Amino acid sequence: MKSSKPVLFIFLIAVIGLYGCYQSSKTTQKMILTPKKIVIAHRGASGYLPEHTLPAKAMAYAMQPDYLEQDLVLSKDNIPIVIHDIHLETVTDVARQFPERKRTDGRYYVIDFNYEELKQLNVTERFNPKTGKAVFKNRFPLWKSHFTLHSLQDEIEMIQGLNKSTGKNIGIYPEIKEPGFHRKEGKDISKIVLKILSEYGYTTKEDNCILQCFDAQELKRIRQELQSQLFLVQLIEYKEEETHLKEFAAYADGIGPYFKQLIKKVDSDGTIVFTSFVNDCHQLGLVVHAYTFRADQLGGMPTFEALLDAGFNKANLDGVFTDFPDKAVSFLRRQESK
Repeated sequence: MKSSKPVLFIFLIAVIGLYGCYQSSKTTQKMILTPKKIVIAHRGASGYLPEHTLPAKAMAYAMQPDYLEQDLVLSKDNIPIVIHDIHLETVTDVARQFPERKRTDGRYYVIDFNYEELKQLNVTERFNPKTGKAVFKNRFPLWKSHFTLHSLQDEIEMIQGLNKSTGKNIGIYPEIKEPGFHRKEGKDISKIVLKILSEYGYTTKEDNCILQCFDAQELKRIRQELQSQLFLVQLIEYKEEETHLKEFAAYADGIGPYFKQLIKKVDSDGTIVFTSFVNDCHQLGLVVHAYTFRADQLGGMPTFEALLDAGFNKANLDGVFTDFPDKAVSFLRRQESK
């Protein structure tokens, strides 16, 4: 049975209260540019609730990370939807509700649905549509409770509202998803997103917003052609991209690598030896925010604490994307108290 909107808001309030997020400090939307290490809530508190849902974002906010991430894909009517993929079938019941709307490749595309249709879909924990099984079997149960998709505007208003009501200063970290795909569909996602960000007060590097993208040409276009003055992070996923750091530094302020890219080797005693990548970035004035740190996907490390220690202390990362922001925030607080 679908929950009513009041139930959702009661849930949000309860979660915030649970994590004790209220403090009586001055509300501000300005970014605090300091060398402190940061935590980015990857798709919200996605280790606990279905990714990119407002409850997952409210829970993440209450965990007090520095930023909440928003992956963005356009709807048919040009609304930026907060969802990780250009497809719908891995996190929603689109195949059940709109079986006739799949394309010839068998997939359901966000861009083929208007916003009102997208809001009808039920969102659940990420799953394999072929097997129907959850990708992370020990996370929130599939198809329990009621979650929906939402727009970038919805999420910004919630975050800015919470910043006002709690006195905190948590930022946003949007990602432009697959701009090339959007261009082929006749849409300029970057222009649309930048316009919305500007309307909500995010226009310069001092504003509490970091904009990211995997497409290097698009991020360069955002800086040079579209003349954005936001803090820009170039995401990378391939080793060969590491040879282009000087080119990235000409328009970007930071790099977002896959964490395992930074590992040179693992010694027989389990000691991780890192490449010079982070230092090379720092020499060019680039910050490094690596993805993705998961407590239920340790990559050979004995504990999540050890994984965070490897990232923050051994690799000297400036920030991490994590599905478990509470654990990363607690780790940094313990480090600061030593």
